[in-house]
Amino acid sequence: MSRRKLDAVTGWLVIDKSVGPTSSRVVAMVKRLLRARKAGHGGTLDPLATGVLPIAFGEATKTVAYVMGGPKQYRFAIGWGAARTTDDAAGEVTAYSEVRPTEEMIRAVLGEFVGVVKQMPPAYSALKVGGQRAYALARRGQMPDLEARTVRIDRLILLDQPQRDSAHFEVDCGKGTYVRALARDLAVRLGTFGHVTALRRTRSGPFTEEHAISVENLANLGHSLARVRHLLPLESALDDIPALSIDGADADRLRCGRTIRVRNTEDGAVFVVTAGQPVALAHVDNEIARPERVFNLCNEDS
Repeated sequence: MSRRKLDAVTGWLVIDKSVGPTSSRVVAMVKRLLRARKAGHGGTLDPLATGVLPIAFGEATKTVAYVMGGPKQYRFAIGWGAARTTDDAAGEVTAYSEVRPTEEMIRAVLGEFVGVVKQMPPAYSALKVGGQRAYALARRGQMPDLEARTVRIDRLILLDQPQRDSAHFEVDCGKGTYVRALARDLAVRLGTFGHVTALRRTRSGPFTEEHAISVENLANLGHSLARVRHLLPLESALDDIPALSIDGADADRLRCGRTIRVRNTEDGAVFVVTAGQPVALAHVDNEIARPERVFNLCNEDS
């Protein structure tokens, strides 16, 4: 395969991230393996977290927002009795408690954390405060001035409590939810302290563990062509968006940034295709479709 074909690769690759590297580091490694020109991930995982890290290549990067805004699922463990600066095992201990909640105590309060709730982000987060990352301020000993945010938690269940000092959970949540903050707040509600000791994302938007491959296994495939075969199509990120099929003339108009008239189409976002080929993400208002993101796939060979 030519260099040009490799550079033009478009689609989604779901990586099963291991403990250690940052999400940006994983993107860089996979981008190099595929010799791709453009890549971006669909939602950060902390270095200590594992699991589903969707990576978009080429024109698929225009659909990243739909994955980042989609539902997430995590499995995580809380270690009881110690508060840490980072709200996970990487931080320094700041407080201790001898209280250890029972399964009955835990199950009795889980419902309080389901629904639309307020959550204070961890001090060690990537949120910007006065133009600086919160974690950068925290590392310098400056407590970032963060505000509580509204997040959505759809489901929170206790999986098991294998020992007195820890418990395992599963959560379904929306964009912007910090599992570390959830663990911290749940522990405080139970009259103790707690922090995340293990965290695995099992779903991000439409992508699940079943789609995922580790960086090591991807590298062991040896040839770039074999690696590219693991790519999912651009439209994999748009499962929840209605598809609108149009003819070639209207497709050309959208690609030029012009509006088109559509019949019998509800207002809202649509994924526009022609002859099965992605054309654009558009917004329909009163039978007028206006392009928002146009896909430039006509000259790609991948």
